[in-house]
Amino acid sequence: MALVDQIHIRAEAGRGGNGVVRWLHEKSKEFGGPSGGDGGKGGDIIFRAVRDINVLGKYRGKNQFKAEAGEHGKSKNMAGKDGADTYLDVPVGSVITRVESGLSFELLKEGDVGVGLHGGRGGLGNSNFKSSTNQNPEQATDGAPGEKDEFVIELKLIADAGFVGLPNAGKSSLLNALTKAHAKVGNYAFTTLEPSLGVFYNYILADIPGLIEGASEGKGLGHSFLRHVSRTRALIHCVAVDSVNPVADYETVRTELTEYNPILSRKPEILFLTKSDTVSNEVLSTVKAKLSEKNANVVTVSIIDDDLMKQAGDTLTKFLSEH
Repeated sequence: MALVDQIHIRAEAGRGGNGVVRWLHEKSKEFGGPSGGDGGKGGDIIFRAVRDINVLGKYRGKNQFKAEAGEHGKSKNMAGKDGADTYLDVPVGSVITRVESGLSFELLKEGDVGVGLHGGRGGLGNSNFKSSTNQNPEQATDGAPGEKDEFVIELKLIADAGFVGLPNAGKSSLLNALTKAHAKVGNYAFTTLEPSLGVFYNYILADIPGLIEGASEGKGLGHSFLRHVSRTRALIHCVAVDSVNPVADYETVRTELTEYNPILSRKPEILFLTKSDTVSNEVLSTVKAKLSEKNANVVTVSIIDDDLMKQAGDTLTKFLSEH
């Protein structure tokens, strides 16, 4: 199932219950005065973070939600029951934005909750209006409506490091080799159409779909996946050495990251030279020397060379522990 990482929903919190006009009638006290109870508060709309990046998919078929209304007040000054809150599960790392006001909040840890909409307050029963000049009040108030609005829920993956690079730079193959993940691989561009996650010595690695020139302006997969890079602590930049111009490839991706958000270009970065088994040692040395001028952390990797993969793994472990 394709990852759903952005969705639009409509929601309404519960209406408050009405206050009521009631009179106390007891065996020994027929006219005991006003005893109308207050209405219960309406239920809230609450967003809750869960560790499931696919949970937004369940809202594709149902995108309208309403919390329970509060009960009306009762006699003998008994308040109505509050309406039940409605919880909407979203993935850890979600940004929830109210469309009308533009206000937003983030849920960054499993179990975090945020109230998106508040239920209406309950109305007042007639016992609240009794006074020395109004012994038998006939008034009560209705409950207030709950808040309602539309929301955009946007997932930004939280990972220790994210693979970036042009399409077909070997990111998915590396993720699979390092973490035993099962990301789709193929010898053509845009094999990866959605982020994949893997665990590498307790570090979470994310395979971000390939970028192209103009991605920061929305071209290719564009903004849909650049936002996932923003939450990673560090970048694993993959450059295929069998490319026509590996240095230009590196600079293209760096430019797109910077133009999308300058903060991305300041994240710690390690550079993996992929597909090193497809070129001569002379070409590999030349490419490595040129890219070392731009990034001090340049590592040669090859998924078919166990020694190189072990060295790359050790270097990556040290890099992540330091950042």
